[in-house]
Amino acid sequence: MIRILTIVGARPQFIKAAMISRAIVEHNRRGENPTVVEEIIHTGQHYDANMSDIFFQQMQIPEPVVNLQAGTGMHGEMTGRMLAQIEKEIVNRNPEWVLVYGDTNSTLAGALAAAKLHVPVAHVEAGLRSFNKCMPEEINRILTDHVSSLLFCPTQAAVDSLSREGITRGVHHVGDVMYDAAQIFVKIAGHTSTILRDLNLTPGEYYLATVHRAENTDDPDRLRNILTALNALEGPVILPLHPRTRKILQGFFPSLLTPHSSQGTPHSSLHIVDPVSFLDMVELEKNARTILTDSGGVQKEAYFHGVPCVTLREETEWVETVQAGWNQVVGADPEKIVVAVRRGLTGKSIAEYGQGNASADVLKLICSATASL
Repeated sequence: MIRILTIVGARPQFIKAAMISRAIVEHNRRGENPTVVEEIIHTGQHYDANMSDIFFQQMQIPEPVVNLQAGTGMHGEMTGRMLAQIEKEIVNRNPEWVLVYGDTNSTLAGALAAAKLHVPVAHVEAGLRSFNKCMPEEINRILTDHVSSLLFCPTQAAVDSLSREGITRGVHHVGDVMYDAAQIFVKIAGHTSTILRDLNLTPGEYYLATVHRAENTDDPDRLRNILTALNALEGPVILPLHPRTRKILQGFFPSLLTPHSSQGTPHSSLHIVDPVSFLDMVELEKNARTILTDSGGVQKEAYFHGVPCVTLREETEWVETVQAGWNQVVGADPEKIVVAVRRGLTGKSIAEYGQGNASADVLKLICSATASL
Protein backbone atom coordinates (compact mmCIF):
# COMPACT_ATOMS: atom_id res chain seq x y z
CA MET A 1 0.00 0.00 0.00
CA ILE A 2 1.15 3.53 -0.81
CA ARG A 3 -0.02 6.41 1.34
CA ILE A 4 -0.07 9.81 -0.39
CA LEU A 5 -0.65 13.04 1.50
CA THR A 6 -1.94 15.67 -0.94
CA ILE A 7 -1.61 19.37 -0.12
CA VAL A 8 -4.02 21.83 -1.78
CA GLY A 9 -5.22 25.32 -0.98
CA ALA A 10 -6.16 27.25 -4.13
CA ARG A 11 -8.43 26.94 -7.18
CA PRO A 12 -5.86 25.68 -9.71
CA GLN A 13 -4.69 23.03 -7.23
CA PHE A 14 -8.21 21.73 -6.72
CA ILE A 15 -8.52 21.15 -10.47
CA LYS A 16 -5.18 19.33 -10.74
CA ALA A 17 -5.79 17.32 -7.58
CA ALA A 18 -9.20 16.23 -8.86
CA MET A 19 -7.55 14.55 -11.82
CA ILE A 20 -4.96 12.66 -9.75
CA SER A 21 -7.68 11.62 -7.29
CA ARG A 22 -9.71 10.23 -10.20
CA ALA A 23 -6.65 8.33 -11.39
CA ILE A 24 -6.21 6.86 -7.90
CA VAL A 25 -9.84 5.76 -7.73
CA GLU A 26 -9.55 4.10 -11.16
CA HIS A 27 -6.24 2.46 -10.24
CA ASN A 28 -7.77 0.91 -7.11
CA ARG A 29 -11.01 -0.02 -8.91
CA ARG A 30 -9.02 -2.08 -11.41
CA GLY A 31 -7.30 -3.84 -8.54
CA GLU A 32 -3.84 -2.77 -9.61
CA ASN A 33 -1.00 -3.15 -7.13
CA PRO A 34 -0.08 -1.50 -4.95
CA THR A 35 -3.28 -0.06 -3.49
CA VAL A 36 -3.03 3.71 -3.17
CA VAL A 37 -4.53 5.57 -0.21
CA GLU A 38 -4.81 9.34 -0.59
CA GLU A 39 -5.48 11.83 2.20
CA ILE A 40 -6.03 15.49 1.33
CA ILE A 41 -5.03 18.45 3.47
CA HIS A 42 -6.72 21.75 2.59
CA THR A 43 -4.61 24.66 3.83
CA GLY A 44 -7.51 27.09 3.52
CA GLN A 45 -5.51 29.46 1.33
CA HIS A 46 -8.68 30.01 -0.70
CA TYR A 47 -11.48 30.05 1.83
CA ASP A 48 -14.24 31.75 -0.15
CA ALA A 49 -16.99 29.16 -0.74
CA ASN A 50 -17.13 29.96 -4.47
CA MET A 51 -13.39 29.37 -4.78
CA SER A 52 -13.13 26.33 -2.51
CA ASP A 53 -16.14 24.34 -1.30
CA ILE A 54 -17.98 24.27 -4.61
CA PHE A 55 -14.87 23.03 -6.41
CA PHE A 56 -14.72 19.96 -4.18
CA GLN A 57 -18.42 19.32 -4.81
CA GLN A 58 -18.45 19.81 -8.58
CA MET A 59 -15.21 17.97 -9.26
CA GLN A 60 -15.97 15.13 -6.84
CA ILE A 61 -12.72 15.58 -4.95
CA PRO A 62 -12.47 13.47 -1.78
CA GLU A 63 -13.22 15.47 1.35
CA PRO A 64 -10.08 16.81 3.04
CA VAL A 65 -9.10 15.06 6.24
CA VAL A 66 -8.38 18.49 7.70
CA ASN A 67 -8.76 22.17 6.78
CA LEU A 68 -5.92 24.16 8.32
CA GLN A 69 -7.75 27.50 7.86
CA ALA A 70 -4.40 29.21 7.36
CA GLY A 71 -5.37 31.46 4.46
CA THR A 72 -4.90 34.92 5.93
CA GLY A 73 -1.93 37.15 6.66
CA MET A 74 1.22 38.19 4.81
CA HIS A 75 3.18 35.66 2.77
CA GLY A 76 5.66 34.73 5.50
CA GLU A 77 3.03 34.50 8.21
CA MET A 78 0.71 32.40 6.04
CA THR A 79 3.44 30.06 4.84
CA GLY A 80 4.88 29.63 8.33
CA ARG A 81 1.49 28.78 9.81
CA MET A 82 0.85 26.23 7.07
CA LEU A 83 4.32 24.71 7.43
CA ALA A 84 3.93 24.16 11.17
CA GLN A 85 0.51 22.52 10.83
CA ILE A 86 1.42 20.39 7.80
CA GLU A 87 4.49 19.13 9.64
CA LYS A 88 2.26 17.78 12.44
CA GLU A 89 -0.03 16.09 9.92
CA ILE A 90 2.90 14.41 8.15
CA VAL A 91 4.23 13.06 11.46
CA ASN A 92 0.79 11.76 12.46
CA ARG A 93 -0.11 10.23 9.07
CA ASN A 94 3.32 8.90 8.02
CA PRO A 95 2.85 9.01 4.21
CA GLU A 96 5.24 7.57 1.65
CA TRP A 97 4.80 10.71 -0.46
CA VAL A 98 3.71 14.31 -0.05
CA LEU A 99 2.11 15.49 -3.28
CA VAL A 100 2.05 19.22 -4.08
CA TYR A 101 0.78 21.22 -7.03
CA GLY A 102 1.78 24.40 -8.77
CA ASP A 103 3.32 27.44 -7.12
CA THR A 104 1.31 28.79 -4.18
CA ASN A 105 2.25 29.29 -0.55
CA SER A 106 0.48 25.99 0.12
CA THR A 107 2.83 24.30 -2.36
CA LEU A 108 5.95 25.65 -0.69
CA ALA A 109 4.75 24.92 2.84
CA GLY A 110 3.92 21.31 1.97
CA ALA A 111 7.22 20.78 0.19
CA LEU A 112 9.36 22.28 2.97
CA ALA A 113 7.54 20.43 5.74
CA ALA A 114 8.00 17.11 3.93
CA ALA A 115 11.63 17.72 2.98
CA LYS A 116 12.63 18.58 6.56
CA LEU A 117 11.01 15.32 7.71
CA HIS A 118 12.77 13.37 4.92
CA VAL A 119 9.48 12.43 3.25
CA PRO A 120 9.85 12.51 -0.56
CA VAL A 121 7.98 15.25 -2.39
CA ALA A 122 6.20 14.81 -5.73
CA HIS A 123 5.61 18.11 -7.53
CA VAL A 124 2.97 18.30 -10.25
CA GLU A 125 3.55 21.19 -12.66
CA ALA A 126 7.27 21.38 -11.94
CA GLY A 127 9.85 23.38 -13.86
CA LEU A 128 7.79 26.41 -14.81
CA ARG A 129 9.73 29.67 -14.80
CA SER A 130 8.70 33.25 -15.52
CA PHE A 131 12.23 34.46 -14.65
CA ASN A 132 10.67 37.22 -12.57
CA LYS A 133 11.64 36.78 -8.93
CA CYS A 134 9.44 39.69 -7.91
CA MET A 135 6.59 37.21 -8.26
CA PRO A 136 6.08 35.22 -5.04
CA GLU A 137 4.97 32.30 -7.21
CA GLU A 138 8.40 32.19 -8.88
CA ILE A 139 10.14 31.84 -5.53
CA ASN A 140 7.70 29.09 -4.53
CA ARG A 141 8.34 27.18 -7.78
CA ILE A 142 12.11 27.30 -7.53
CA LEU A 143 12.31 26.26 -3.88
CA THR A 144 9.73 23.49 -4.31
CA ASP A 145 11.51 22.03 -7.32
CA HIS A 146 14.84 21.96 -5.51
CA VAL A 147 13.50 19.83 -2.65
CA SER A 148 11.34 17.49 -4.77
CA SER A 149 12.17 13.87 -5.57
CA LEU A 150 9.69 13.51 -8.43
CA LEU A 151 9.13 16.46 -10.77
CA PHE A 152 6.24 16.18 -13.21
CA CYS A 153 6.66 18.69 -16.03
CA PRO A 154 3.83 19.78 -18.33
CA THR A 155 6.16 20.93 -21.13
CA GLN A 156 9.61 20.36 -22.55
CA ALA A 157 10.46 23.97 -21.69
CA ALA A 158 9.89 23.08 -18.03
CA VAL A 159 12.23 20.09 -18.34
CA ASP A 160 14.86 22.34 -19.92
CA SER A 161 14.54 24.94 -17.16
CA LEU A 162 15.16 22.30 -14.50
CA SER A 163 18.16 20.99 -16.40
CA ARG A 164 19.70 24.46 -16.48
CA GLU A 165 19.37 24.54 -12.68
CA GLY A 166 21.08 21.17 -12.35
CA ILE A 167 17.91 19.18 -11.70
CA THR A 168 17.73 16.07 -13.88
CA ARG A 169 16.99 13.20 -11.53
CA GLY A 170 13.33 12.29 -11.07
CA VAL A 171 12.23 14.66 -13.86
CA HIS A 172 9.43 13.49 -16.16
CA HIS A 173 7.63 15.23 -19.03
CA VAL A 174 4.10 13.89 -18.51
CA GLY A 175 1.97 16.58 -20.13
CA ASP A 176 -0.56 18.77 -18.39
CA VAL A 177 -3.12 17.43 -15.92
CA MET A 178 -5.13 20.60 -16.59
CA TYR A 179 -5.61 19.35 -20.14
CA ASP A 180 -6.98 16.12 -18.69
CA ALA A 181 -9.48 18.21 -16.71
CA ALA A 182 -10.49 20.30 -19.71
CA GLN A 183 -11.39 17.21 -21.72
CA ILE A 184 -13.61 15.83 -18.96
CA PHE A 185 -15.31 18.92 -17.58
CA VAL A 186 -16.04 20.89 -20.74
CA LYS A 187 -18.81 18.42 -21.60
CA ILE A 188 -20.19 18.40 -18.06
CA ALA A 189 -20.24 22.21 -17.98
CA GLY A 190 -22.11 22.33 -21.26
CA HIS A 191 -24.89 20.18 -19.81
CA THR A 192 -25.13 21.68 -16.33
CA SER A 193 -24.00 25.33 -16.29
CA THR A 194 -26.61 28.09 -16.65
CA ILE A 195 -24.16 30.98 -16.34
CA LEU A 196 -24.66 32.34 -19.87
CA ARG A 197 -28.40 32.50 -19.36
CA ASP A 198 -28.01 33.91 -15.86
CA LEU A 199 -25.80 36.76 -17.12
CA ASN A 200 -27.75 37.21 -20.39
CA LEU A 201 -24.69 36.46 -22.53
CA THR A 202 -24.47 35.35 -26.15
CA PRO A 203 -21.62 32.94 -27.05
CA GLY A 204 -18.79 34.69 -28.83
CA GLU A 205 -20.07 38.18 -28.04
CA TYR A 206 -18.47 38.91 -24.67
CA TYR A 207 -15.02 39.09 -23.12
CA LEU A 208 -13.92 37.29 -19.97
CA ALA A 209 -11.34 38.82 -17.63
CA THR A 210 -9.61 37.72 -14.43
CA VAL A 211 -7.26 39.88 -12.36
CA HIS A 212 -5.72 38.71 -9.10
CA ARG A 213 -1.90 38.78 -9.13
CA ALA A 214 -0.15 41.08 -6.69
CA GLU A 215 1.80 42.83 -9.45
CA ASN A 216 -1.53 44.15 -10.78
CA THR A 217 -3.71 44.47 -7.70
CA ASP A 218 -1.10 46.03 -5.40
CA ASP A 219 -0.20 48.74 -7.91
CA PRO A 220 -3.10 51.25 -8.22
CA ASP A 221 -1.76 52.60 -11.52
CA ARG A 222 -1.55 49.16 -13.14
CA LEU A 223 -4.98 48.22 -11.84
CA ARG A 224 -6.46 51.50 -13.08
CA ASN A 225 -4.91 50.98 -16.51
CA ILE A 226 -6.31 47.45 -16.77
CA LEU A 227 -9.78 48.58 -15.73
CA THR A 228 -9.59 51.46 -18.22
CA ALA A 229 -8.77 49.02 -21.01
CA LEU A 230 -11.54 46.62 -20.03
CA ASN A 231 -14.05 49.47 -20.07
CA ALA A 232 -12.86 50.53 -23.54
CA LEU A 233 -13.69 47.19 -25.16
CA GLU A 234 -16.69 46.97 -27.45
CA GLY A 235 -19.07 44.56 -25.79
CA PRO A 236 -19.62 43.24 -22.28
CA VAL A 237 -16.59 42.28 -20.22
CA ILE A 238 -17.32 39.75 -17.47
CA LEU A 239 -14.97 40.08 -14.48
CA PRO A 240 -15.51 37.42 -11.78
CA LEU A 241 -13.93 39.27 -8.90
CA HIS A 242 -11.29 37.49 -6.83
CA PRO A 243 -11.78 38.29 -3.09
CA ARG A 244 -8.30 39.77 -2.96
CA THR A 245 -9.04 42.07 -5.90
CA ARG A 246 -12.37 43.08 -4.37
CA LYS A 247 -10.57 44.21 -1.23
CA ILE A 248 -8.20 46.35 -3.31
CA LEU A 249 -11.05 47.87 -5.32
CA GLN A 250 -12.88 48.77 -2.12
CA GLY A 251 -9.86 50.81 -1.13
CA PHE A 252 -8.97 52.49 -4.44
CA PHE A 253 -11.99 52.29 -6.77
CA PRO A 254 -15.12 51.85 -4.61
CA SER A 255 -17.40 53.36 -7.28
CA LEU A 256 -16.90 50.26 -9.41
CA LEU A 257 -18.54 48.17 -6.71
CA THR A 258 -21.64 50.35 -6.23
CA PRO A 259 -24.16 49.13 -7.04
CA HIS A 260 -23.00 45.51 -7.24
CA SER A 261 -25.10 42.66 -8.54
CA SER A 262 -24.85 39.66 -10.80
CA GLN A 263 -26.15 41.91 -13.58
CA GLY A 264 -23.01 44.01 -13.48
CA THR A 265 -22.35 47.70 -12.88
CA PRO A 266 -23.57 50.85 -14.62
CA HIS A 267 -20.14 51.30 -16.26
CA SER A 268 -20.09 50.94 -20.01
CA SER A 269 -18.43 47.57 -20.61
CA LEU A 270 -17.34 46.11 -17.31
CA HIS A 271 -19.66 43.67 -15.54
CA ILE A 272 -18.27 42.71 -12.14
CA VAL A 273 -19.68 39.47 -10.75
CA ASP A 274 -18.92 37.30 -7.75
CA PRO A 275 -16.44 34.42 -8.13
CA VAL A 276 -18.03 31.65 -10.15
CA SER A 277 -17.92 27.89 -9.76
CA PHE A 278 -15.49 25.77 -11.74
CA LEU A 279 -18.09 24.52 -14.20
CA ASP A 280 -19.45 28.04 -14.72
CA MET A 281 -15.92 29.27 -15.38
CA VAL A 282 -15.39 26.53 -17.95
CA GLU A 283 -18.60 27.58 -19.70
CA LEU A 284 -17.61 31.26 -19.63
CA GLU A 285 -14.14 30.47 -20.98
CA LYS A 286 -15.14 28.25 -23.87
CA ASN A 287 -17.79 30.71 -25.12
CA ALA A 288 -15.80 33.94 -24.72
CA ARG A 289 -14.68 36.04 -27.67
CA THR A 290 -11.34 36.70 -25.99
CA ILE A 291 -9.97 36.03 -22.50
CA LEU A 292 -7.91 38.66 -20.67
CA THR A 293 -6.09 37.38 -17.61
CA ASP A 294 -3.06 37.47 -15.34
CA SER A 295 -3.66 33.85 -14.31
CA GLY A 296 -1.32 31.14 -15.54
CA GLY A 297 -4.01 28.49 -15.42
CA VAL A 298 -6.56 30.57 -17.31
CA GLN A 299 -4.01 31.22 -20.08
CA LYS A 300 -3.84 27.49 -20.69
CA GLU A 301 -7.58 27.00 -20.35
CA ALA A 302 -8.08 29.62 -23.07
CA TYR A 303 -5.88 27.53 -25.37
CA PHE A 304 -7.70 24.31 -24.41
CA HIS A 305 -10.99 25.91 -25.49
CA GLY A 306 -9.55 27.50 -28.64
CA VAL A 307 -10.11 31.05 -27.39
CA PRO A 308 -7.56 33.88 -27.96
CA CYS A 309 -5.85 35.08 -24.78
CA VAL A 310 -4.40 38.46 -23.79
CA THR A 311 -2.09 38.16 -20.79
CA LEU A 312 -2.05 41.14 -18.44
CA ARG A 313 1.52 40.59 -17.29
CA GLU A 314 5.03 41.41 -18.48
CA GLU A 315 5.95 37.75 -18.97
CA THR A 316 4.45 34.27 -18.87
CA GLU A 317 5.66 30.88 -17.75
CA TRP A 318 3.48 29.34 -20.50
CA VAL A 319 5.71 30.50 -23.34
CA GLU A 320 4.47 27.81 -25.73
CA THR A 321 1.00 29.42 -25.83
CA VAL A 322 2.66 32.58 -27.16
CA GLN A 323 4.91 30.70 -29.57
CA ALA A 324 1.92 28.74 -30.91
CA GLY A 325 0.02 31.95 -31.61
CA TRP A 326 -2.77 31.74 -29.02
CA ASN A 327 -1.53 34.23 -26.45
CA GLN A 328 -0.34 37.85 -26.46
CA VAL A 329 1.59 39.18 -23.45
CA VAL A 330 0.87 42.91 -23.16
CA GLY A 331 1.31 43.98 -19.52
CA ALA A 332 -0.97 46.72 -18.18
CA ASP A 333 -0.75 49.33 -20.95
CA PRO A 334 -4.36 50.23 -21.90
CA GLU A 335 -3.58 50.90 -25.55
CA LYS A 336 -1.65 47.64 -25.96
CA ILE A 337 -4.46 45.69 -24.31
CA VAL A 338 -7.14 47.11 -26.61
CA VAL A 339 -4.98 46.66 -29.72
CA ALA A 340 -4.23 43.05 -28.78
CA VAL A 341 -7.91 42.27 -28.30
CA ARG A 342 -8.85 43.80 -31.63
CA ARG A 343 -6.04 41.96 -33.41
CA GLY A 344 -7.26 38.54 -32.28
CA LEU A 345 -5.34 35.31 -32.75
CA THR A 346 -5.72 31.83 -34.14
CA GLY A 347 -2.82 29.52 -33.43
CA LYS A 348 -1.61 26.00 -33.92
CA SER A 349 -1.91 23.00 -31.62
CA ILE A 350 0.45 22.38 -28.72
CA ALA A 351 1.25 18.67 -28.71
CA GLU A 352 3.41 18.64 -25.58
CA TYR A 353 0.43 19.16 -23.24
CA GLY A 354 -0.29 15.48 -23.82
CA GLN A 355 -3.23 13.38 -24.90
CA GLY A 356 -5.31 13.62 -21.73
CA ASN A 357 -3.57 10.88 -19.76
CA ALA A 358 -1.06 12.93 -17.73
CA SER A 359 -2.81 12.12 -14.45
CA ALA A 360 -2.58 8.38 -14.96
CA ASP A 361 1.08 8.71 -15.93
CA VAL A 362 1.83 10.70 -12.76
CA LEU A 363 0.31 7.97 -10.61
CA LYS A 364 2.19 5.20 -12.44
CA LEU A 365 5.49 7.01 -11.88
CA ILE A 366 4.76 7.52 -8.18
CA CYS A 367 3.96 3.82 -7.79
CA SER A 368 7.12 2.85 -9.66
CA ALA A 369 9.33 5.21 -7.66
CA THR A 370 7.94 3.96 -4.35
CA ALA A 371 9.56 0.57 -4.88
CA SER A 372 13.00 2.18 -4.72
CA LEU A 373 12.42 4.27 -1.60
